[in-house]
Amino acid sequence: MAKIVYGFGSSHGPLLSTPPEKWDLRAADDRLSLRHPYRSKIYTFPELVEARRGEKDFVQDSSLEVRQERHARNQKALDRLAAKLEQVNPDIVVVVGDDQHEWFFDDVQPSFTVYCGKDVVNTKIDQERMKTKSPGIALAMSASQPPEDQTYPVPQSLAEWIIEQAILDEFDVAASMKQRANEKGVIGIGHAVGFIYRRILKDKPVPVVPILLNTYFPPNQPTAKRCYEFGQSIGRAIASWGEDKRVAICASGGISHFVIDEDFDRRMLTAMQNRDTAAIFAEPHSMFRSGTSETKNWITVAGILAATDLRMNLIDYVPACRSEGGTGCGMAFASWE
Repeated sequence: MAKIVYGFGSSHGPLLSTPPEKWDLRAADDRLSLRHPYRSKIYTFPELVEARRGEKDFVQDSSLEVRQERHARNQKALDRLAAKLEQVNPDIVVVVGDDQHEWFFDDVQPSFTVYCGKDVVNTKIDQERMKTKSPGIALAMSASQPPEDQTYPVPQSLAEWIIEQAILDEFDVAASMKQRANEKGVIGIGHAVGFIYRRILKDKPVPVVPILLNTYFPPNQPTAKRCYEFGQSIGRAIASWGEDKRVAICASGGISHFVIDEDFDRRMLTAMQNRDTAAIFAEPHSMFRSGTSETKNWITVAGILAATDLRMNLIDYVPACRSEGGTGCGMAFASWE
């Protein structure tokens, strides 16, 4: 039987691959945006600055000196995860991430998708597409996309077994059996999986099962409770899979962004550490918006690991602030051992 031997969670935000002196490029995007979800409301940037006045000194928090210190902490945590995964040397990695209109668009947007093709391509950076992105996003694209196409094996038997178990557990999960394509050719696996390949796996061709959630787009985002229960189904599938393989589980993304909410982040991370599902499920659905919705990737992984003896160790939590409105990303890095 297969055995889950390790779990880890990692933020994958663009600031992780952006020099701290250039975080202002993303702050410029923040100031232009008219929609900043923060807790129960939507703010323009000036409204956000006013609403958070007195909450914290975000000007100091986004100073270059603080950015440099927090960037260094982020890189140290990422290096630690990469080294640990290399040491564990699993046969398979199951990556739980989210799709942000990379494979799925308005024509179809599944709540849960398991990719079960024979392999998956992480395509090279599309230079034409890069020109359509803001400078801050374009700078960070190499973090999840390689200079040349990379093809990785997918353990189809496990992916299909996860789908079969999900159906038995009454999840109407989408089976993606072929990599999506457009007029340019194959569409690469999205950033949530691509970042893990590039930064944690160092492009090593470890077999990976990509599992994609729709955390971002209304109206069919699954609730935190549903994500946790889907994770439990995945955990049952892996435990009952008949092949003798060592499996690692990855949560890619989160925690709060693009408005940092340290209270929310610490609440969720503490609840996952304590296996406090009541606290997780009690969090209002409205809190999981924009990038903060990627916290559901972590909640799904917490569900996968619930029946194991692996316990979550928070390696670091780094509020990477880039503006006077407290925008940026609450970076989190954890290891289940």
